[in-house]
Amino acid sequence: MAHEPPRSALKSERVRDHLMELLESRAPGDPIPSERKLCDQLGVSRPTLRSVVDELVTQGLLIREHGRGMFVARAKITQELAPFRSAHRLPQADGSWASRVLEFTVVQAGARVGRKLRISPADEITYIARLRLVDDEPMAIEYLHVPAALVPGLRAADMESGDFYDMLGHRYGVRVRDAVQSIEPTVTSEEEARLIGVPVLSPALFFERLTQDDTARPVEYVRSVYRGDRYRIVSRLSLDEATPATPHSDARHHPGIPPGDLAGRADVPVLTLGDVQPAG
Repeated sequence: MAHEPPRSALKSERVRDHLMELLESRAPGDPIPSERKLCDQLGVSRPTLRSVVDELVTQGLLIREHGRGMFVARAKITQELAPFRSAHRLPQADGSWASRVLEFTVVQAGARVGRKLRISPADEITYIARLRLVDDEPMAIEYLHVPAALVPGLRAADMESGDFYDMLGHRYGVRVRDAVQSIEPTVTSEEEARLIGVPVLSPALFFERLTQDDTARPVEYVRSVYRGDRYRIVSRLSLDEATPATPHSDARHHPGIPPGDLAGRADVPVLTLGDVQPAG
């Protein structure tokens, strides 16, 4: 099935970055400008703005109140999948994985992405939107932001095969060391639903990842949307191998295990895997 590149991807990304900048600079409960004012400021249509606002409302980052406007939502409770320095692997999954580049361009980082990558907002980044497929079936959409200075000569075709981290190491001498990745439930926008072949507002998983090299320099910022009907995250906890607790370790917990249930144990090794479900 052919998938046309999303022409509005960059525009929606710019709107989202602007709104996230507003949200991160304000306190919970603070108002943000009206849709009309934001459209005028950003030079975008009301439907384009509203689709991004709907996404942020669904993710619990923004509150829309009829007749009053839009407000910054309360901060979310953050729960680590595994304590720092525990055994931890990036999500992997079965099947034959491939990529199809939807958009490939070089743009200025902007304030929010620049802050994440620790570069100037005026510095250039290579922006890549790509569709991830498993056994030729659409599984996810990835939006990658990489400092352009790190990957001179990178082409769209380079992002359609092979391992990106291997290429960073072999071609550019960038040794990826670790990453911080968050996972949240969301629903698909109209554009996302079209690309991955599901109904609009279908359940999905939203990933956000910041990757560093062996000098602790940020080398990649990624946002991904995985279809919720075919992809899930599975964690295997080694409870019987845990050592006696250290002070304050009872304050840490794992998804699905309430605080206190692991009191008396220290860091619990965990193996995290992605699991592709068979088509219904």
